[in-house]
Amino acid sequence: MAELQARAQAWSRRSTGLLLAGGLLALAACAPKQAAPVIVAPPPPVEAPKPAPPKPGEVHKIAILVPLTGPNSPVGISLANAASLALADSKRTGIRLTSYDTAALGAGGAASRAMADGAELILGPLLAGDVAAARAVAAPRGVTMLSFSNDTAVAGNGVYLLGFQPSQSVARVVDYASGRGMTRFAGLIPNGIYGQRAAVAFTRAVAAKGGQIVALTNFTRDRAALPAAARTVTDYDARLKKAGGAARQPDGTVAPIAQTLPPVAFEALLVADSGTIAGAFAPQLARYGAPTGSFLMMGTELWNTEPGLKDAPALRGAVFAAVPDQRFQAMARRYRARYGSAPSRLASLAYDAMLLAASGADAGWAYGNPFPAKLLQDPQGFVGIDGIFRFKDHIAERGLEVQQVGPQGFTTVSPAPSGF
Repeated sequence: MAELQARAQAWSRRSTGLLLAGGLLALAACAPKQAAPVIVAPPPPVEAPKPAPPKPGEVHKIAILVPLTGPNSPVGISLANAASLALADSKRTGIRLTSYDTAALGAGGAASRAMADGAELILGPLLAGDVAAARAVAAPRGVTMLSFSNDTAVAGNGVYLLGFQPSQSVARVVDYASGRGMTRFAGLIPNGIYGQRAAVAFTRAVAAKGGQIVALTNFTRDRAALPAAARTVTDYDARLKKAGGAARQPDGTVAPIAQTLPPVAFEALLVADSGTIAGAFAPQLARYGAPTGSFLMMGTELWNTEPGLKDAPALRGAVFAAVPDQRFQAMARRYRARYGSAPSRLASLAYDAMLLAASGADAGWAYGNPFPAKLLQDPQGFVGIDGIFRFKDHIAERGLEVQQVGPQGFTTVSPAPSGF
Protein backbone atom coordinates (compact mmCIF):
# COMPACT_ATOMS: atom_id res chain seq x y z
CA MET A 1 0.00 0.00 0.00
CA ALA A 2 2.93 2.32 0.74
CA GLU A 3 4.15 1.84 -2.80
CA LEU A 4 0.66 2.50 -4.15
CA GLN A 5 0.34 5.66 -2.05
CA ALA A 6 3.73 6.90 -3.26
CA ARG A 7 2.73 6.19 -6.87
CA ALA A 8 -0.56 8.04 -6.43
CA GLN A 9 1.19 11.03 -4.85
CA ALA A 10 3.83 11.14 -7.56
CA TRP A 11 1.13 10.92 -10.19
CA SER A 12 -0.70 13.78 -8.52
CA ARG A 13 2.36 16.01 -8.38
CA ARG A 14 2.89 15.47 -12.07
CA SER A 15 -0.75 15.94 -12.86
CA THR A 16 -0.89 19.44 -11.48
CA GLY A 17 1.94 20.58 -13.71
CA LEU A 18 2.73 23.29 -11.18
CA LEU A 19 6.49 23.42 -10.74
CA LEU A 20 8.31 26.22 -9.01
CA ALA A 21 11.42 27.31 -10.86
CA GLY A 22 14.09 29.53 -9.32
CA GLY A 23 16.07 31.88 -11.48
CA LEU A 24 18.91 34.37 -11.07
CA LEU A 25 18.77 37.91 -12.41
CA ALA A 26 22.24 39.05 -13.47
CA LEU A 27 22.91 42.75 -13.08
CA ALA A 28 25.85 44.38 -14.87
CA ALA A 29 27.43 47.41 -13.14
CA CYS A 30 30.44 49.60 -13.65
CA ALA A 31 33.41 48.69 -11.43
CA PRO A 32 37.10 49.59 -11.16
CA LYS A 33 39.21 47.64 -13.60
CA GLN A 34 41.14 45.81 -10.87
CA ALA A 35 38.18 45.27 -8.57
CA ALA A 36 37.75 41.77 -7.22
CA PRO A 37 34.74 39.92 -8.64
CA VAL A 38 31.63 39.97 -6.52
CA ILE A 39 30.20 36.50 -5.94
CA VAL A 40 26.51 36.41 -5.32
CA ALA A 41 25.31 33.24 -3.64
CA PRO A 42 22.10 31.77 -5.07
CA PRO A 43 19.05 32.03 -2.84
CA PRO A 44 18.04 28.92 -0.94
CA PRO A 45 15.56 26.69 -2.77
CA VAL A 46 11.95 27.57 -2.29
CA GLU A 47 9.54 24.74 -1.68
CA ALA A 48 5.93 24.89 -2.72
CA PRO A 49 3.75 25.55 0.31
CA LYS A 50 1.78 22.56 1.40
CA PRO A 51 -1.97 23.02 1.27
CA ALA A 52 -3.57 23.71 4.59
CA PRO A 53 -5.58 20.84 5.99
CA PRO A 54 -9.30 21.26 5.59
CA LYS A 55 -11.17 23.00 8.34
CA PRO A 56 -13.93 21.07 10.07
CA GLY A 57 -16.85 20.66 7.71
CA GLU A 58 -14.82 21.86 4.71
CA VAL A 59 -14.90 19.37 1.82
CA HIS A 60 -14.61 19.28 -1.94
CA LYS A 61 -17.83 17.87 -3.33
CA ILE A 62 -17.41 15.57 -6.34
CA ALA A 63 -20.30 13.91 -8.15
CA ILE A 64 -20.14 10.80 -10.32
CA LEU A 65 -23.01 10.46 -12.78
CA VAL A 66 -23.42 6.88 -14.01
CA PRO A 67 -26.24 4.35 -14.57
CA LEU A 68 -26.71 2.49 -11.29
CA THR A 69 -29.87 0.71 -12.44
CA GLY A 70 -31.00 -0.70 -15.77
CA PRO A 71 -29.06 -2.56 -18.49
CA ASN A 72 -25.89 -0.47 -18.17
CA SER A 73 -25.77 -0.71 -14.37
CA PRO A 74 -22.93 -3.29 -14.21
CA VAL A 75 -20.61 -0.83 -15.92
CA GLY A 76 -21.97 2.15 -14.01
CA ILE A 77 -21.58 0.47 -10.63
CA SER A 78 -18.06 -0.59 -11.55
CA LEU A 79 -17.19 3.02 -12.44
CA ALA A 80 -18.61 4.34 -9.16
CA ASN A 81 -16.76 1.71 -7.14
CA ALA A 82 -13.48 2.41 -8.95
CA ALA A 83 -13.76 6.11 -8.17
CA SER A 84 -14.30 5.27 -4.50
CA LEU A 85 -11.31 2.92 -4.59
CA ALA A 86 -9.11 5.64 -6.07
CA LEU A 87 -10.14 8.06 -3.35
CA ALA A 88 -9.29 5.48 -0.70
CA ASP A 89 -5.96 4.68 -2.36
CA SER A 90 -5.03 8.36 -2.61
CA LYS A 91 -5.45 8.87 1.15
CA ARG A 92 -6.86 12.34 0.44
CA THR A 93 -9.02 13.98 3.08
CA GLY A 94 -11.50 16.78 2.61
CA ILE A 95 -13.20 15.14 -0.40
CA ARG A 96 -16.72 13.77 -0.58
CA LEU A 97 -17.74 11.59 -3.53
CA THR A 98 -21.45 11.09 -4.23
CA SER A 99 -23.00 8.84 -6.88
CA TYR A 100 -26.08 9.82 -8.90
CA ASP A 101 -28.09 7.39 -11.02
CA THR A 102 -28.48 8.69 -14.58
CA ALA A 103 -30.80 5.79 -15.44
CA ALA A 104 -33.31 6.61 -12.72
CA LEU A 105 -33.02 10.41 -12.68
CA GLY A 106 -32.03 11.07 -16.28
CA ALA A 107 -28.67 12.72 -16.95
CA GLY A 108 -30.11 16.22 -16.60
CA GLY A 109 -31.92 15.29 -13.40
CA ALA A 110 -28.81 13.67 -11.94
CA ALA A 111 -26.75 16.75 -12.76
CA SER A 112 -29.38 19.03 -11.23
CA ARG A 113 -29.40 16.96 -8.05
CA ALA A 114 -25.59 17.10 -7.93
CA MET A 115 -25.59 20.89 -8.43
CA ALA A 116 -28.17 21.30 -5.68
CA ASP A 117 -25.86 19.31 -3.42
CA GLY A 118 -23.00 21.68 -4.21
CA ALA A 119 -20.93 19.54 -6.59
CA GLU A 120 -17.73 21.27 -7.74
CA LEU A 121 -16.73 18.63 -10.31
CA ILE A 122 -18.62 15.94 -12.22
CA LEU A 123 -17.17 12.56 -13.15
CA GLY A 124 -19.21 11.14 -16.03
CA PRO A 125 -21.65 10.63 -17.59
CA LEU A 126 -20.89 7.35 -19.32
CA LEU A 127 -23.06 7.65 -22.42
CA ALA A 128 -22.54 10.33 -25.06
CA GLY A 129 -26.28 10.92 -25.24
CA ASP A 130 -26.27 11.92 -21.56
CA VAL A 131 -23.44 14.43 -21.82
CA ALA A 132 -25.43 17.25 -23.43
CA ALA A 133 -28.17 17.06 -20.79
CA ALA A 134 -25.68 17.10 -17.92
CA ARG A 135 -23.59 19.86 -19.50
CA ALA A 136 -26.66 22.08 -19.87
CA VAL A 137 -26.90 22.05 -16.09
CA ALA A 138 -23.19 22.11 -15.16
CA ALA A 139 -21.72 24.52 -17.72
CA PRO A 140 -23.62 27.67 -16.59
CA ARG A 141 -22.12 27.15 -13.14
CA GLY A 142 -18.59 26.65 -14.48
CA VAL A 143 -18.44 23.03 -13.32
CA THR A 144 -16.09 20.79 -15.32
CA MET A 145 -17.12 17.31 -16.44
CA LEU A 146 -14.69 14.39 -16.87
CA SER A 147 -16.82 12.15 -19.07
CA PHE A 148 -16.23 8.45 -19.70
CA SER A 149 -17.62 8.71 -23.24
CA ASN A 150 -15.43 8.27 -26.34
CA ASP A 151 -17.68 10.32 -28.64
CA THR A 152 -15.54 13.27 -29.73
CA ALA A 153 -18.64 15.15 -30.86
CA VAL A 154 -19.52 15.92 -27.23
CA ALA A 155 -16.08 17.20 -26.17
CA GLY A 156 -15.52 20.85 -25.27
CA ASN A 157 -17.44 23.56 -23.41
CA GLY A 158 -16.35 22.19 -20.06
CA VAL A 159 -16.46 18.50 -21.05
CA TYR A 160 -13.22 16.48 -21.10
CA LEU A 161 -13.34 12.96 -22.52
CA LEU A 162 -11.48 10.07 -20.92
CA GLY A 163 -12.99 7.35 -23.13
CA PHE A 164 -10.72 5.26 -25.37
CA GLN A 165 -10.64 6.63 -28.91
CA PRO A 166 -10.87 4.20 -31.85
CA SER A 167 -9.04 6.70 -34.05
CA GLN A 168 -5.98 6.46 -31.82
CA SER A 169 -5.93 2.67 -31.79
CA VAL A 170 -6.35 2.55 -35.58
CA ALA A 171 -3.49 5.00 -36.13
CA ARG A 172 -1.24 3.06 -33.75
CA VAL A 173 -1.80 -0.32 -35.41
CA VAL A 174 -1.31 1.16 -38.90
CA ASP A 175 1.96 2.64 -37.68
CA TYR A 176 3.01 -0.81 -36.45
CA ALA A 177 2.22 -2.47 -39.79
CA SER A 178 3.91 0.30 -41.74
CA GLY A 179 7.01 -0.08 -39.61
CA ARG A 180 7.21 -3.67 -40.82
CA GLY A 181 7.24 -2.65 -44.45
CA MET A 182 3.56 -3.06 -45.25
CA THR A 183 2.15 -0.53 -47.69
CA ARG A 184 -1.08 -2.05 -49.04
CA PHE A 185 -4.04 -1.99 -46.68
CA ALA A 186 -7.70 -3.00 -46.73
CA GLY A 187 -10.53 -2.49 -44.27
CA LEU A 188 -13.76 -4.16 -43.22
CA ILE A 189 -15.83 -1.37 -41.71
CA PRO A 190 -19.12 -1.85 -39.82
CA ASN A 191 -22.02 0.42 -40.66
CA GLY A 192 -22.75 3.09 -38.08
CA ILE A 193 -21.02 5.99 -36.34
CA TYR A 194 -18.20 3.89 -34.89
CA GLY A 195 -17.42 2.47 -38.32
CA GLN A 196 -17.53 5.88 -39.97
CA ARG A 197 -15.02 7.31 -37.53
CA ALA A 198 -12.80 4.26 -37.77
CA ALA A 199 -12.81 4.56 -41.58
CA VAL A 200 -11.78 8.22 -41.45
CA ALA A 201 -9.01 7.45 -38.97
CA PHE A 202 -7.85 4.50 -41.08
CA THR A 203 -7.73 6.55 -44.28
CA ARG A 204 -5.77 9.33 -42.61
CA ALA A 205 -3.36 6.97 -40.87
CA VAL A 206 -2.53 5.04 -44.05
CA ALA A 207 -2.04 8.26 -46.02
CA ALA A 208 0.24 9.64 -43.30
CA LYS A 209 2.47 6.58 -43.69
CA GLY A 210 2.55 6.81 -47.48
CA GLY A 211 0.53 3.61 -47.85
CA GLN A 212 -2.40 2.73 -50.09
CA ILE A 213 -5.89 1.46 -49.27
CA VAL A 214 -6.71 -1.09 -51.95
CA ALA A 215 -10.15 -2.04 -50.59
CA LEU A 216 -12.59 -0.57 -48.07
CA THR A 217 -15.76 -2.59 -47.58
CA ASN A 218 -18.69 -1.80 -45.30
CA PHE A 219 -20.80 -4.50 -43.71
CA THR A 220 -23.86 -4.91 -41.52
CA ARG A 221 -23.32 -6.43 -38.09
CA ASP A 222 -25.10 -9.61 -39.09
CA ARG A 223 -23.28 -12.92 -39.50
CA ALA A 224 -25.32 -13.64 -42.61
CA ALA A 225 -23.76 -10.54 -44.23
CA LEU A 226 -20.13 -11.49 -43.52
CA PRO A 227 -19.55 -13.82 -46.51
CA ALA A 228 -20.53 -11.15 -49.04
CA ALA A 229 -18.28 -8.58 -47.34
CA ALA A 230 -15.35 -11.05 -47.31
CA ARG A 231 -15.90 -11.81 -50.97
CA THR A 232 -15.90 -8.10 -51.84
CA VAL A 233 -12.86 -7.05 -49.80
CA THR A 234 -10.77 -9.88 -51.24
CA ASP A 235 -11.87 -8.96 -54.80
CA TYR A 236 -12.53 -12.64 -55.24
CA ASP A 237 -14.51 -12.51 -58.47
CA ALA A 238 -11.84 -10.54 -60.35
CA ARG A 239 -9.09 -12.80 -59.02
CA LEU A 240 -11.11 -15.90 -59.95
CA LYS A 241 -11.51 -14.59 -63.47
CA LYS A 242 -7.74 -14.14 -63.78
CA ALA A 243 -7.29 -17.72 -62.63
CA GLY A 244 -9.54 -19.03 -65.38
CA GLY A 245 -12.60 -19.62 -63.26
CA ALA A 246 -13.28 -23.04 -64.76
CA ALA A 247 -13.28 -24.80 -61.42
CA ARG A 248 -15.58 -22.38 -59.67
CA GLN A 249 -18.05 -24.18 -57.42
CA PRO A 250 -21.71 -23.20 -56.98
CA ASP A 251 -21.02 -21.81 -53.50
CA GLY A 252 -18.10 -19.74 -54.79
CA THR A 253 -15.35 -21.54 -52.89
CA VAL A 254 -11.75 -21.51 -54.04
CA ALA A 255 -10.60 -25.04 -53.26
CA PRO A 256 -10.09 -26.58 -56.73
CA ILE A 257 -8.05 -23.63 -58.02
CA ALA A 258 -6.36 -22.47 -54.82
CA GLN A 259 -2.88 -22.80 -56.27
CA THR A 260 -3.65 -20.69 -59.32
CA LEU A 261 -5.81 -18.03 -57.69
CA PRO A 262 -3.83 -14.77 -57.46
CA PRO A 263 -3.13 -13.54 -53.91
CA VAL A 264 -5.20 -10.75 -52.39
CA ALA A 265 -3.98 -7.21 -53.06
CA PHE A 266 -3.58 -6.26 -49.40
CA GLU A 267 -0.84 -7.06 -46.90
CA ALA A 268 -2.76 -5.88 -43.83
CA LEU A 269 -6.51 -5.89 -43.17
CA LEU A 270 -8.28 -3.84 -40.50
CA VAL A 271 -11.46 -5.31 -39.04
CA ALA A 272 -12.89 -2.27 -37.29
CA ASP A 273 -15.11 -4.23 -34.95
CA SER A 274 -14.94 -6.61 -32.02
CA GLY A 275 -12.60 -9.57 -31.95
CA THR A 276 -15.62 -11.85 -32.07
CA ILE A 277 -16.66 -10.39 -35.42
CA ALA A 278 -13.06 -10.55 -36.68
CA GLY A 279 -12.94 -14.23 -35.72
CA ALA A 280 -16.18 -14.84 -37.60
CA PHE A 281 -14.68 -13.18 -40.66
CA ALA A 282 -11.58 -15.41 -40.65
CA PRO A 283 -13.13 -18.56 -42.22
CA GLN A 284 -14.97 -16.44 -44.76
CA LEU A 285 -11.75 -14.73 -45.80
CA ALA A 286 -10.04 -18.12 -46.10
CA ARG A 287 -12.92 -19.31 -48.25
CA TYR A 288 -12.09 -16.56 -50.74
CA GLY A 289 -8.36 -17.11 -50.83
CA ALA A 290 -7.14 -15.13 -47.83
CA PRO A 291 -6.37 -17.69 -45.09
CA THR A 292 -5.06 -16.78 -41.65
CA GLY A 293 -1.36 -16.02 -41.86
CA SER A 294 -1.38 -14.82 -45.48
CA PHE A 295 -1.91 -11.22 -44.30
CA LEU A 296 -1.75 -9.24 -41.06
CA MET A 297 -5.17 -8.90 -39.46
CA MET A 298 -5.53 -5.74 -37.39
CA GLY A 299 -8.14 -4.91 -34.76
CA THR A 300 -9.15 -1.98 -32.60
CA GLU A 301 -9.21 -1.16 -28.90
CA LEU A 302 -12.45 -3.18 -28.62
CA TRP A 303 -10.37 -6.36 -28.63
CA ASN A 304 -8.81 -5.47 -25.29
CA THR A 305 -12.08 -6.27 -23.53
CA GLU A 306 -12.21 -9.82 -24.95
CA PRO A 307 -9.68 -12.03 -23.15
CA GLY A 308 -11.34 -15.10 -24.72
CA LEU A 309 -9.71 -14.22 -28.05
CA LYS A 310 -6.67 -16.23 -27.02
CA ASP A 311 -8.84 -19.29 -27.65
CA ALA A 312 -9.60 -18.27 -31.26
CA PRO A 313 -7.09 -20.06 -33.54
CA ALA A 314 -8.34 -18.09 -36.54
CA LEU A 315 -6.98 -14.89 -34.94
CA ARG A 316 -3.50 -16.18 -34.11
CA GLY A 317 -1.00 -13.56 -35.16
CA ALA A 318 -3.58 -10.75 -35.37
CA VAL A 319 -2.66 -7.48 -33.69
CA PHE A 320 -4.52 -4.61 -32.05
CA ALA A 321 -3.57 -1.42 -30.21
CA ALA A 322 -4.77 -0.73 -26.68
CA VAL A 323 -3.76 0.83 -23.40
CA PRO A 324 -1.28 -1.16 -21.28
CA ASP A 325 -2.92 -3.63 -18.90
CA GLN A 326 -0.33 -4.05 -16.13
CA ARG A 327 -1.58 -1.30 -13.81
CA PHE A 328 -5.19 -2.23 -14.51
CA GLN A 329 -4.59 -5.81 -13.40
CA ALA A 330 -3.11 -4.56 -10.14
CA MET A 331 -6.08 -2.26 -9.63
CA ALA A 332 -8.47 -5.11 -10.46
CA ARG A 333 -6.99 -7.21 -7.66
CA ARG A 334 -7.60 -4.43 -5.14
CA TYR A 335 -11.09 -3.94 -6.56
CA ARG A 336 -11.95 -7.63 -6.14
CA ALA A 337 -10.61 -7.63 -2.60
CA ARG A 338 -12.77 -4.61 -1.73
CA TYR A 339 -15.97 -5.32 -3.66
CA GLY A 340 -15.92 -9.07 -4.23
CA SER A 341 -16.25 -8.97 -8.01
CA ALA A 342 -14.22 -8.14 -11.10
CA PRO A 343 -14.34 -4.56 -12.41
CA SER A 344 -15.39 -3.51 -15.89
CA ARG A 345 -12.42 -2.71 -18.13
CA LEU A 346 -13.77 0.84 -18.21
CA ALA A 347 -13.35 1.14 -14.44
CA SER A 348 -9.87 2.55 -14.97
CA LEU A 349 -11.44 5.69 -16.46
CA ALA A 350 -13.23 6.48 -13.20
CA TYR A 351 -10.16 5.60 -11.14
CA ASP A 352 -7.98 8.01 -13.11
CA ALA A 353 -10.68 10.69 -13.09
CA MET A 354 -10.82 10.49 -9.31
CA LEU A 355 -7.05 10.79 -9.03
CA LEU A 356 -7.14 13.87 -11.26
CA ALA A 357 -9.78 15.33 -8.99
CA ALA A 358 -7.90 14.48 -5.81
CA SER A 359 -4.71 16.01 -7.17
CA GLY A 360 -6.46 19.36 -7.39
CA ALA A 361 -6.27 19.64 -3.62
CA ASP A 362 -2.48 19.82 -3.91
CA ALA A 363 -2.71 22.58 -6.49
CA GLY A 364 -4.66 25.12 -4.54
CA TRP A 365 -8.21 24.11 -5.44
CA ALA A 366 -10.21 26.37 -3.16
CA TYR A 367 -13.04 24.85 -1.20
CA GLY A 368 -16.46 25.80 -2.48
CA ASN A 369 -15.15 26.67 -5.97
CA PRO A 370 -15.41 24.66 -9.21
CA PHE A 371 -12.45 22.43 -10.03
CA PRO A 372 -9.82 24.53 -11.91
CA ALA A 373 -9.88 23.09 -15.43
CA LYS A 374 -6.46 24.60 -16.18
CA LEU A 375 -4.96 21.74 -14.17
CA LEU A 376 -6.03 19.38 -16.98
CA GLN A 377 -4.02 21.23 -19.62
CA ASP A 378 -0.48 20.11 -18.76
CA PRO A 379 1.17 19.27 -22.13
CA GLN A 380 3.41 16.71 -20.42
CA GLY A 381 0.31 14.82 -19.44
CA PHE A 382 -0.37 12.41 -16.62
CA VAL A 383 0.31 8.80 -15.68
CA GLY A 384 -2.70 6.75 -14.69
CA ILE A 385 -3.96 3.20 -14.58
CA ASP A 386 -3.99 3.09 -18.39
CA GLY A 387 -0.53 4.60 -18.85
CA ILE A 388 0.29 8.08 -20.06
CA PHE A 389 -2.37 10.46 -21.33
CA ARG A 390 -2.96 14.15 -21.86
CA PHE A 391 -5.86 16.26 -23.03
CA LYS A 392 -5.78 17.72 -26.53
CA ASP A 393 -8.87 19.63 -27.55
CA HIS A 394 -10.59 18.21 -24.46
CA ILE A 395 -9.95 14.61 -25.61
CA ALA A 396 -7.60 12.20 -23.85
CA GLU A 397 -4.63 11.37 -26.08
CA ARG A 398 -3.11 8.10 -24.90
CA GLY A 399 0.13 6.20 -25.28
CA LEU A 400 -0.89 2.82 -26.70
CA GLU A 401 0.90 -0.50 -27.05
CA VAL A 402 0.41 -3.10 -29.77
CA GLN A 403 -0.61 -6.58 -28.63
CA GLN A 404 -0.69 -9.79 -30.62
CA VAL A 405 -3.10 -12.68 -30.20
CA GLY A 406 -1.40 -15.96 -29.35
CA PRO A 407 -2.18 -19.34 -27.78
CA GLN A 408 -1.14 -18.07 -24.34
CA GLY A 409 -3.11 -14.84 -24.57
CA PHE A 410 -2.03 -11.39 -25.64
CA THR A 411 1.66 -10.58 -26.09
CA THR A 412 3.00 -7.04 -26.31
CA VAL A 413 4.91 -6.71 -29.58
CA SER A 414 5.37 -2.93 -29.45
CA PRO A 415 5.38 -1.26 -26.02
CA ALA A 416 3.58 1.97 -25.21
CA PRO A 417 5.70 5.14 -25.09
CA SER A 418 6.82 6.33 -21.68
CA GLY A 419 6.21 10.01 -22.41
CA PHE A 420 4.92 12.49 -24.94
